Amino acid sequence: MDHADHVALIRRGVEGAGPRWLELGSGEGAFTTALADVLGQGGSIHAIDRDGRALERAVTAVAGRFPAVGLTAIEGDFTRGLPDGSFDGVLAANSLHFVADRRAVLAAIRGALRPGGCLVVVEYDADAGNPWVPHPFSFDTWRVAAAAAGFERVELLHRVPSRFLGAIYGSRARSPRPPDDPRDRP
Repeated sequence: MDHADHVALIRRGVEGAGPRWLELGSGEGAFTTALADVLGQGGSIHAIDRDGRALERAVTAVAGRFPAVGLTAIEGDFTRGLPDGSFDGVLAANSLHFVADRRAVLAAIRGALRPGGCLVVVEYDADAGNPWVPHPFSFDTWRVAAAAAGFERVELLHRVPSRFLGAIYGSRARSPRPPDDPRDRP
């Protein structure tokens, strides 16, 4: 996969959602850079990862290509807590497959999102993993899990072939809005 594939997997989930994003497990910044590309000037990303050196590379990559996007690097484990929201969106690209039981993480993500905010997930489209991708989940499995975690309007955004586990998909789900939210009226 290249930068164009990364952007294609998330673009429809990010555009129009708002400028303030949290990225879980940013690694060296492949999807951080894609997120910065889609957000453009005025966007801000809080990127969290356990690996401080990988975060440094992510900061360098984004600053070199998209200097108008604000990036805050947070060294830490997203399974142990998230920065204070309210975020317009959360990007979990190839990070949730490291979490065996995602219920607590999904609850924390919902708490970090503003009402109607977007959770964009990029994941291998498989339900059986390997030592490098221990707990992947297919889109069909994700649709059920996201709804059970209280997310709404789960949709498939894009899919690309992968040498590992067949394919990777991008998906968007929304945190619930209050029932009287005017944005839900025709």
